[in-house]
Amino acid sequence: MKKLLSLFLSLGLCLNGLSGAEIPESAKVGVFYAGCQAYSFRMFSVMEAIEKTAQAGGKTIEFYPKQKLSAEQADVVFNHESPEEVIAAVKAKLAKEGVTAVAYGVVRLGKDDVENRKVFEFAKTMGIGILTTEPDVEAMDQIEALVKEYDVKIAIHNHPRKPLDRAYLFWDPNYVLGLVKDRDARMGACADTGHWVRSGLDPVECVRILKGRIFDSHLKDLNEKGNPKAHDVPYGTGVSDVTAILNAFVEGGFYGPVHTEYEYNWENSVGDITKCLEFVKAFVPAGK
Repeated sequence: MKKLLSLFLSLGLCLNGLSGAEIPESAKVGVFYAGCQAYSFRMFSVMEAIEKTAQAGGKTIEFYPKQKLSAEQADVVFNHESPEEVIAAVKAKLAKEGVTAVAYGVVRLGKDDVENRKVFEFAKTMGIGILTTEPDVEAMDQIEALVKEYDVKIAIHNHPRKPLDRAYLFWDPNYVLGLVKDRDARMGACADTGHWVRSGLDPVECVRILKGRIFDSHLKDLNEKGNPKAHDVPYGTGVSDVTAILNAFVEGGFYGPVHTEYEYNWENSVGDITKCLEFVKAFVPAGK
């Protein structure tokens, strides 16, 4: 580990992260701050995910818990319990590749204040401004207090509707809105558009329902509507009407981060993700 850290530090790179309010203009891809959810590269390490994000043209990244650190150190994971030397190495790699870490999740936030604080402290240490979560809804008061204390946003994520689990409600944007609309303005949603399409919902309408409360997105284009097994395809080639989704984002004042989360062609997805980010770069808002 010391050898790895020394290598990165020898690059003379700045290890200070940016807060969510300080995403640089250089992190824009077209009109949006855009990049990848690292889960797109779950078959690889954190270091490789950063490299692949940059290779695909991404400028931002959303990390997820427990991805292995590097191909050389597959027994070391990167998450909110990582030691200082691991965090420093990841920051150095981000700086080297010109990628900005802006979000972390999907991570569980619940009733355990000690565990929650680990997540918020990690966000502040990394300069990450958004925590993506599917929280314990009975702990929302506790979570709100930490949002205020740390000045870090939470974005409630949606997986697809679960027909065999009627207690799972995050798939419904109206339910998510009801959880946050009367709370601190830094509590909102992560729009996973593909999971809305899998749930049989119109992603454009979902974005409009959550207007003003979307802080992050996992943008997907799928090959089928209403099918839980539908898979990702490059933007503009599927059924999701990504142009309309991006226009809805703009209408609601949301300019990212837009994260490509590509859950298909796992071992060779960089080409497809590059096409997705090129689509975002080429997008021109309606009426412009």
